Amino acid sequence: MKIDVLPENLHDAAVKLWHETGLTRPWNDPAADLRRAVEGDDSAVLGAVDDGTLVATAMVGHDGHRGWVYYLAVAPDRQGAGVGRLMMAACEDWVAGRRIPKIQLMVRADNTAAAGFYERLGYTDAEVVVLGKRLG
Repeated sequence: MKIDVLPENLHDAAVKLWHETGLTRPWNDPAADLRRAVEGDDSAVLGAVDDGTLVATAMVGHDGHRGWVYYLAVAPDRQGAGVGRLMMAACEDWVAGRRIPKIQLMVRADNTAAAGFYERLGYTDAEVVVLGKRLG
């Protein structure tokens, strides 16, 4: 298995994986999210590929101070095998390689399984409230 920047020929597979793993919401266009990430100077989509098959993704970026991780997805048949840990390590390396001092992510309040996964990796509740506003 190799983790690297997601090649363009696997973009559709990434969006399909995000749908399969329940990461998408009707009000977000995951294909547009992917395009923005790969076109940005401060973001990327990483993919784990095994024998030509996409088995995991993570979108990573930074704002100059904080690194962010989105769309961490592991194919259902590969979950529990350490692939998610490897993807998060790749995200941490990506952020650290840009001399960004902090990495963070958001977990939906009802997703206790994901919160537990990140806690086991050393992530803690930052005790902040994330506020948002739709602009279009």
